[in-house]
Amino acid sequence: MASVGASREPAGTSKHPPAHGDLEDIELSLLLEGVFRQYGFDFREYAPASLRRRVWRRVFAEELETISALQDKLLHDPACMERLLLDLSINVTAMFRDPAFYLAFREKVVPILRTYPFTRIWVAGCSTGEEVYSLAILLEEEQVYDRARIYATDINESVLDRARSGVFPLDKMREYTQNYIRGGGTRAFSEYYLAKYDGAQFQRSLIENVVFAQHNLVSDHSFNEINVIICRTTTSDNTPMPRYTSNASSCSPAIWRPTISTPVAASGAYGGVIRKLRDITTKRLNQEPKWRSKGRELTTGYRKSW
Repeated sequence: MASVGASREPAGTSKHPPAHGDLEDIELSLLLEGVFRQYGFDFREYAPASLRRRVWRRVFAEELETISALQDKLLHDPACMERLLLDLSINVTAMFRDPAFYLAFREKVVPILRTYPFTRIWVAGCSTGEEVYSLAILLEEEQVYDRARIYATDINESVLDRARSGVFPLDKMREYTQNYIRGGGTRAFSEYYLAKYDGAQFQRSLIENVVFAQHNLVSDHSFNEINVIICRTTTSDNTPMPRYTSNASSCSPAIWRPTISTPVAASGAYGGVIRKLRDITTKRLNQEPKWRSKGRELTTGYRKSW
């Protein structure tokens, strides 16, 4: 899922928000409540300072004067809501980003996947799809793609459309090629795409076993049994974290149903998020009799691969 973080200020939004006050707090609270009730996106527990700054950017970009005016517009205009979603999220990613992760995935996770008759991988918060195509290339080279299914989800439908297209900036290919080589790539990276004008169109065969879908990690249920969950783009050390309290614990059993054989991939700071969700889920599962045995497996047999 696209995560809250620093983003470029949209053109024409050089105005500064007014001084913080009680009236603004009321407006912002009503806006977030309206977004939740109308669209199902819950931003009510996000970092207040960052949220306030991004909401005002959208107010100015829509050529409005108040947060209340923005609320009125986005409640009646889904396209405006999509634009606000883009403001509240960053979609900064790259193919084979953090090459050490992909090298470790090849060496430590793929051998486990080869023991399964079929593998289901969930890329949660896939953004514009660079990580999905990278993973597909890796699985193809390791000869496990034909018996794998990748579920690529994000909260934002606009970035999913870009991911489905498989077209990435041509001027990024040099950087991506170096990432690919350092990540253990075994072929010429240029074999996977066709240069067209200023874009690189990646082979459609890479997403034959990919399901793209809009998904909210906080409120939506999971897919079927998942062997690998990757959520490297959903948070980072230098981005404000949504403060999931009761929401996270209430939905975690639906998201996390791993067994002793479930490898979960993450890297760096993301491992902390995985562990936190795992701990929340273990606590919940142990409290519910029908999940108790799986809770024990999760506690004693969790396999870390980051």
